[in-house]
Parts: sequence; structure tokens; C-alpha cells
Amino acid sequence: MLSSSRIMTQTMNAMKRLAVRPMSANVADVGNYKFETLAVTSPKDFVLHVELNRPDKLNAMNNQMWSDMISCFDIAAKDSNVRAIVVSGKGRMFTAGLDLMAAASSLAPDPNSDVARNAFRIHGFIKFAQESCNSIERCSKPVLVSVHGGCVGGGVDLITACDVRLCTNESYFCAKEIDVGLAPDVGTLQRLPKVIGNDSVARELCLTARKLEADEAKQIGLVSRVYDDKDSMMEAAMELASLIATKSPVAVQSTKIHMNYSRDHTTQEGLDYMASWNAAMLQTEDITKSAQAFMAKKTPADVEYSKL
Repeated sequence: MLSSSRIMTQTMNAMKRLAVRPMSANVADVGNYKFETLAVTSPKDFVLHVELNRPDKLNAMNNQMWSDMISCFDIAAKDSNVRAIVVSGKGRMFTAGLDLMAAASSLAPDPNSDVARNAFRIHGFIKFAQESCNSIERCSKPVLVSVHGGCVGGGVDLITACDVRLCTNESYFCAKEIDVGLAPDVGTLQRLPKVIGNDSVARELCLTARKLEADEAKQIGLVSRVYDDKDSMMEAAMELASLIATKSPVAVQSTKIHMNYSRDHTTQEGLDYMASWNAAMLQTEDITKSAQAFMAKKTPADVEYSKL
């Protein structure tokens, strides 16, 4: 017979192996998502959770965070085990926006260089920052963002690049850039008016840098829903992401791609692109699987769609 100590050792070893083993074949390998400023987990099948992870700096955005965001969302776009992404922030608030101290060296003109060369260098810095939010919008997987506390400056750039926005009732939003002597340059001016569909309100917010409270954010359409606290918001976000992840990945990703395209093109251009796209996509096996499930009185959650 095995001794009690040996049984305990074998049990502990088995538990350790289970702890590092993916929960299922449909959970993303988070070993591919190791970042300095982001904490990435895969809490549910086909769902990726990306947390801004500079809580001691109120998740202020620096070069490393922008670089991590670009890498993270570009990897997720190609990861067949990711069908929906939830973004949130660790600590007291979602984000305080740009880390001004960290950005000072990138923005300060070089006294030993002329105006043109300084402009080229700063232009490159701005384009790099813009790419962090562009990577979210470019990612074909739907991105849900969950905001608690403050969402300031670059945080508004970030959330307007996402597909679905949720917040807690103590959240506030502030396009703060004008108060520090600059115009928002990472996406707020381009995306916010389209997100809320009200050019006057968008201009007011960007020209005054006033706080937009949660209730008003829902009223103008910046967020879909407001929750009592972060825990209930995160639970709802994961349920929503899981629901999206049960749908055909061909249909979901096609929907995001074409909603983005149609936002920036005429109705006819959007229809023409959709017709060309679906000439191929309507041949997917997912339609047959979905129809069979419907006839059998099942839901998309009961269908095992092939990975994409």
C-alpha cells in the first residue's frame, strides 16, 4: 500500500498539473500573451480578458502599454481560440490617460535639431500611439470594454475604438487633452462623434474637457449599460462575451468588419462590399449547422462551429 505522505505528494503533483493545464481546447493559450503592462487571461471558452495593469500609475498609458496593446490585439486577431475580448482596468480606475511624465521626452523638441526633424520624430510618436487603438478596431474579434472609475484622455481614445462599452454608475469620462494644451490625437476626435451620433455634444465634451457622468454617457449612447459596481459589470461583460462566442465566428467577424467599413463609406459602397464578401461567406458550413440547430429547436450555443 502507498503511504499517506506518498499519496499526498501524488495528489499535490496532480493538482499542479491540472492548474497549468488549459480548462478546455477552446481556451486561449495565455502563454502567448505575456506583457509588461497588460494582464491577460482566458476565463471562458473563446473569451480573452485583457486588463490594463499599471494600477500604481492609475493605468496611465506609456510607450510600453501602447506597444503591448498593439501586440496583444494583433495576436488575438489570429488566435482561433479567441472569439470575443473583454477589456478592463485593474486598480482604482480604468485609466488616467496619457502618462505625461513618461511622454515628456518623446514630445520635447530636441534643441540640437531643426523644426522639420523634430516634427518628423513627434509625428512618428503620435502615429505609434494611434496604432494602439487602431489595433483594437482592426482586430476582427469583437472587443467589449468595461469601465470603472475614471476614463480620462487616452482612455476615451481607447473605448471609442471598442465595439461595446459598459460602465459602473460611479464612472466618468473626460476628454482631458484640451486642459493640458493639446488636441486629442489618438482617435477621440475622429471616433467619438460617430459613436454617439451627436456632433454638438462631441464638440462640447472635447472643447470643455468636462466630466461626463455614467448616466449621461448612457443617455447619449457612449455606453450600452450602467452597473452598480465593478463585480456585476464584469460578470455581465463575461456573459455577453460568452454569448457572442457561441455564434458562428464567420458571421461575427464578418459583422464587425462590415459595420466598421460602412461607418466610413457610403451606404452603396457598404452594400457593394457586402455583396462581394457574402458571395463567398454564404457558402460557409456554419449556415447549414445553424439551420439544422434551428429546426431541432436548439440554440447557437448547442452548435460546434469550426474554429476560424
